Amino acid sequence: MPVPVLAQMLFTSINEHEAALARVSKLLHDDVSQVLSAVGLQLDAMKMDFSSQAPGISQRASEIQSLLEGAIEQLRDISNELNPSIVERAGLQFALERLADKTRRTFTGSLRLHFDPTVHVPAALAKMFYKIAECAVQNALVHPACSLIDIQVKRSHREFVLEISDNGRVEETTSTALPLGQLLLDYYASKLALTIKSSPEKGTVIRATHPIAEALAQ
Repeated sequence: MPVPVLAQMLFTSINEHEAALARVSKLLHDDVSQVLSAVGLQLDAMKMDFSSQAPGISQRASEIQSLLEGAIEQLRDISNELNPSIVERAGLQFALERLADKTRRTFTGSLRLHFDPTVHVPAALAKMFYKIAECAVQNALVHPACSLIDIQVKRSHREFVLEISDNGRVEETTSTALPLGQLLLDYYASKLALTIKSSPEKGTVIRATHPIAEALAQ
């Protein structure tokens, strides 16, 4: 099967998977969390109604409320992890910062993020930039001897620019199988200008660009 067709099939499958995750995230955030919050309010009412009759009820209710608050906080974290629309909700910079923080938990090297604060990437392009960065970071993590990952978002020559570089060793492989990350990068390469340069001495640089005027018009 041709690579572009495989890439499109993978992209469609991922979109369907993310839509399902978004529904679960919404259920946790809008329904379960609200029920737990309502229980906390009922405990407040119970304390006011019965504190004089049962002196120990206020302390006990407060302990239960603390447990509920912890559970609600955990649900929010899980909801944020499941929700794939973080770029649309919070913007590209915040999404990349979360990606960097998550990667640093297991990556023993250094990961640097440079985001030009004057750059405001439109939502549609921001989502593609984020997906490219996510793929690039995952690829970097499997490169042998990788100790540095660098992510940059800037503007240059009337273009939005995303550049991810790593110093991992690039090894030739005889395998004909294409990794999922590469298939996704092939898909995004059909949507904007994307180049991948690798060398055994310098590592890998993935650079994506898109005209600012065109992105704003979209």
